[in-house]
Amino acid sequence: MSLGPAPHRSAPGPSVGTARGYLGRPDFRRLLAVRISAQWADGVFQASLAGTVLFNPQRAATPADIAAAFAVLLLPFSVLGPFVGVLLDRWSRQRVLLVSNLLRCVLVVLVAALVWTGSTGLPLYVAALSVISVNRFVLSALSAALPHVVTREQLVSANAVTTTVGTMSVVLGGACGVSLGVLFAAGDAGYAEMAATSALGYAASALVSAGFARWHLGPDESEQRGRSSAAHVWAGLVAGARHIRGHPRASTALAAIGAHRFLFGLASVAILLLYRNYFVGSGLLRTGLAGLTQVLVAGAIGALVAAAVTPVVVRSIGKSRWIVTLLATAAVSQPILGAPYRMTTVLLAAAVIGFVGQGVKVCVDTIVQETIDDSFRGRVFSVYDTVFNVAFVGAAVLAAFTLPETGKSYLVLGLIGGGYALSAAGYALATSTRSR
Repeated sequence: MSLGPAPHRSAPGPSVGTARGYLGRPDFRRLLAVRISAQWADGVFQASLAGTVLFNPQRAATPADIAAAFAVLLLPFSVLGPFVGVLLDRWSRQRVLLVSNLLRCVLVVLVAALVWTGSTGLPLYVAALSVISVNRFVLSALSAALPHVVTREQLVSANAVTTTVGTMSVVLGGACGVSLGVLFAAGDAGYAEMAATSALGYAASALVSAGFARWHLGPDESEQRGRSSAAHVWAGLVAGARHIRGHPRASTALAAIGAHRFLFGLASVAILLLYRNYFVGSGLLRTGLAGLTQVLVAGAIGALVAAAVTPVVVRSIGKSRWIVTLLATAAVSQPILGAPYRMTTVLLAAAVIGFVGQGVKVCVDTIVQETIDDSFRGRVFSVYDTVFNVAFVGAAVLAAFTLPETGKSYLVLGLIGGGYALSAAGYALATSTRSR
């Protein structure tokens, strides 16, 4: 693929609304290459972090370690996300992409050095948190830059392509990381080499982004004049939360998905510990990172099925009844499939919970979009994103105090089933009361 120098934006050709129209633009292809290389590196780095904290035979993976790992991965997106845009409306986005990727090269080498020397606890988590936090700037800059390399007519299609390709790049990077783990062998040295490998992707992303002119990706003068301050962002989040409180359909829907994410977080930590400390691989069923990959694939299959089924079911019974049905399904399936504590039934439980989570999210997204005023929608979705991630991290913290190191706990399994049952009953009661 020839990228060439970044040209000035020109008038759209006859195929402006087609994939050929924007794929034919060198600046779009260059920006896509920045994303592919950076997100491939993200996948490799995240695999190395998971291997270091969770599946390293030279380290003991406790529930507290797992809670800290989830906090490192998720909290930067919740805490930094709403405020990143403020800075991206002030700084050259080309410089953000260039400097951020170069900075990540340095930071991942630091992480690799800490892993190599057997460092644990706060130093390792702070270094890893720095890498993930910088990633928030890169992803936001890529999204903000897209309107500068495609026309308005191409934007929806180009967004679909870039986000899909980016997700595939992360998955491919994670798969490469797992393969490198086999090549380097598990242990501090192996996972350190895996982490250092991600620097190659970040370096490639920096090199490609250097081909853009400094202000080619914005912000334009008009964007800079309309920029907000951090105080405005915070006030917007508060206003969004107040707006949600005045819309019962949206608030109950957010409560439902918050409850799901909390209970899903408990189940996730338990599964990680089971694959780390309890299960024994046999035949096609593996433990460690390979086994966890099987769980993720099972969950992804469930989510894909839900994405296909949910629109059809909602047209028949409505969104509220479908949410209640999904939560009730989780209440029954998770204890039944989890109680045998076998890898086959855990994989089935992962597929069911993936189905439930995706179905609930599709319905909640739609309810929020339908009920929230357009002028508040962006701020409300910022609150939504924070609830989505903080609930998961909160569950991981609770799991650190309630789960044994094997992950096997009938008490927590009962808590998950009971929590889903209460969530289904509570949502059904709230929606029926409101309809009356």
